[in-house]
Formats: sequence, C-alpha cells, structure tokens
Amino acid sequence: MGLTDKIGIAILCAFVLFSVVRLFAAPLKLAAKVLLNTALGFLALFLLGLTEPVTGFSLGLNFFNALTVGILGVPGLVLLVLLQMLFV
Repeated sequence: MGLTDKIGIAILCAFVLFSVVRLFAAPLKLAAKVLLNTALGFLALFLLGLTEPVTGFSLGLNFFNALTVGILGVPGLVLLVLLQMLFV
C-alpha cells in the first residue's frame, strides 16, 4: 500500500466522518436542547419543592414532570400545578 493509497483512504475517511457529523448534527442538537430543558425542568420542580413548607404545595420530582416543564416551560409548570389542584 503506497503513500497515495493511504492519502486517498484518509481523505475518504475524513469525507465520510464529515458527512455523518453533518447528517446527525440537527437531531443531536435537538436532543441536547430537550435534555437541557428537562434538566431546567428538574431544577424548577426542585425549587418548587423547596417552597413547600411555606406554600404547602409540592409536585413530584420525576422525569415526566421535568419533561413537561422542560418542553412547555412556565406554562407547563402552571399546567402541572392546575392538574395537581384539580385531581388531589
């Protein structure tokens, strides 16, 4: 295997790697955004839980609630609070 073959294979590998990264960049960016929003949802639910001694109100700190708050934001938190008030 000569030097030109190795250079050709390296260029081909670089092109394939670039294509794969470019192909999956948008879905990975979306997944990272959802994970970040979910983490912020967990934080919002945790802070709401810290106010429980004062307000007497708490929501469960679980993945579903965090995902709801993470995707919908403040309206999602209000939705969960309203659902908690209606059904409990």
